[in-house]
Amino acid sequence: MPTIDGDQLLAILSALANPHRLRIIAALSAGGRNYVSQLARDLGISRPLLHLHLQKLEHAGLVTSRLELSHDGKALNYFEAASFAVALTPGTIAEAARSLTINPEK
Repeated sequence: MPTIDGDQLLAILSALANPHRLRIIAALSAGGRNYVSQLARDLGISRPLLHLHLQKLEHAGLVTSRLELSHDGKALNYFEAASFAVALTPGTIAEAARSLTINPEK
C-alpha cells in the first residue's frame, strides 16, 4: 500500500466526512461509472450540489472524471470511483502528521 502524506490524508478524510459523498462513492462502486445527470437522479440530489461533492471527491483522488460525447453530440461528464485503500492506524497517522504542510494555526 503506497504511503499517503498528511495533506493527502486530510483531503481524503475531509472528502469522506459527508453522507452525500459516501453515497456517491457507494453508488459509483456498485454501479460503475455514471454521468452527472443520471447520478443526480439516482441519488435524489440536484446536479449543482452533486457537482460540488464530486469536485471534492475528485480533488481527494477518490473519483475520476472523463468528458465524452454521446451519440447525439451532447457532452457528458462521466465519473467513476478510483481504486484506493487507506489504512488508518496510529502509525500511519503519525507518519502522515510528520509530512503535513497545512498549518491549522495560520
